[in-house]
Amino acid sequence: MLDRLIGEARRRWGLDLAAGIQIVAAERLVATPIEPSRPVLVVPLTRLAALAETAGAGGAGGAADVAGAAGAADATVAVGGADQMATALGAAPDPLPGRHGPDGRTALTVLGRLYPAGHTAGRLGGHETTVGALTADDLAAPLYLRPVAPELAAASPWSMPYIADRLRRPDGCPWDREQTHQSLRKHLLEETYEVYDALERGATPALAEELGDLLLQVVLHAQLAAEAGVFDLTDVQASIARKIVRRHPHVFGDAIAETAADVLRQWERIKAIERSESDAAASRGALDGISPSMPALAASQEMQERVAALGYDWPDIEGVLDKVAEELGEFARAATDEDRREEFGDLLLVAVNVGRKLGIETEGALRAANDKFRRRFRRIERMVADRGVAIRDLDFATLDALWDAAKAEERAI
Repeated sequence: MLDRLIGEARRRWGLDLAAGIQIVAAERLVATPIEPSRPVLVVPLTRLAALAETAGAGGAGGAADVAGAAGAADATVAVGGADQMATALGAAPDPLPGRHGPDGRTALTVLGRLYPAGHTAGRLGGHETTVGALTADDLAAPLYLRPVAPELAAASPWSMPYIADRLRRPDGCPWDREQTHQSLRKHLLEETYEVYDALERGATPALAEELGDLLLQVVLHAQLAAEAGVFDLTDVQASIARKIVRRHPHVFGDAIAETAADVLRQWERIKAIERSESDAAASRGALDGISPSMPALAASQEMQERVAALGYDWPDIEGVLDKVAEELGEFARAATDEDRREEFGDLLLVAVNVGRKLGIETEGALRAANDKFRRRFRRIERMVADRGVAIRDLDFATLDALWDAAKAEERAI
């Protein structure tokens, strides 16, 4: 059967077997990785089940069809016995992780994400239609989907690497060809902060757009490294995947971690082992991997989280609050500007530790306080403007009373 379907796709739509072909069971489409820049043949499981039954019985054409199709092209066909097929037919597959949002739960919506609406969908043994016009009934018969141009296969994980490579070619984009790792640093920082800001509003379409902008920076740096012969995006993905699996033995192995605190301690232990086993990192300590470019509050919290995971931590919040009082007293007693600067830094560090101990992200907490201050001061500016006076002409007591009024007004909303 499969060689007959492939033969029809070759005759009617110019299928090039040298490019390979993906054969996907229609009922399993939501759970199957699909690369739209390569040809796809969608076949109902009932057809594959019948094929498996024939092959299992040694019937003419069954196994030969599968072997012929797979041998003629780079095709992988998962054909088990009839019992396995029956089980698959009765089970609703889980959507593919990474494609399991609201539009990843039905075959039609998945195809609509992977292909342009006007893209040809060939009904094998029938007339052509388009992806946008497909119905559930169309999936009851085999379909052939031509490959999409790589730059149009927007939902493919390989689309952005292709686009980045294309932009960097001699006939690509002059601006992109001029970029270096150094020139892109500012864009990475900018996009990171835009993602950070978008996170305040939770999961929104705007967050998806900002994450895409940040992903572009990752892809561009991987492209530059590939051109230099150092690494590519596959190395980036493999590195982080291996690291996460290695550091989660309680998920992917037989270790036990019942609480988040257990996980953090285990994480730091594994990192320490990795450092000891790496010649390049043999002399590195637990805090050496924290970037000096991080915002100071975030860096302070990261440092204190790391040492706490290694066991250097106050047993309760009262000990940290006592330390705040101690540092505040030392700051008050500081006699010189240099001493005051040092004690003020110590006070900030222990204040960050209070936030860490309470599970508060201190960088975010200060940003929220800044936003609140900004909103309230704008209210004061409007109040002063309504009076027809300048802020600088008002004394502190008047401004403080306006601040209280702005706070009360904000809380009343």
